[in-house]
Amino acid sequence: MTDDQKSVARACLDAAEQDAMPFPEIVATLIGAGFEGYAIDLRRSTAIYYLPDGASVELAARRVDSPVAPALDSAGLLAAIREAQQQVPGYSYLGFCEKAAVAGCASYHVSFSGARALYIGRTGETHVEHFPAP
Repeated sequence: MTDDQKSVARACLDAAEQDAMPFPEIVATLIGAGFEGYAIDLRRSTAIYYLPDGASVELAARRVDSPVAPALDSAGLLAAIREAQQQVPGYSYLGFCEKAAVAGCASYHVSFSGARALYIGRTGETHVEHFPAP
């Protein structure tokens, strides 16, 4: 992994946390730099960006204030996802992460080639959210 790729990953995480770039633009930027996906761990406050050759970079992410709920609340998680997709007034990425944690999401993985995000609860429950192929 090049230093430029690491810089792109950091810039995309910062842009998400500062609400400076929408999800589709982040995806396009990461794909343009050669990434195939990423994972966010809400319990560890980390983001990992993956290249197809197996290389990855792990970055510190902002910590959410709420603990991850014991069980995945699919309705609560889906409401947070829809707010993000619709960019409702007052939406913020960090607010989304808070709502996801309260809804029991411990981590999520985004696959660009699969055009989906997999949200995972503490006991392995999952919710799959498809997005338009990049």
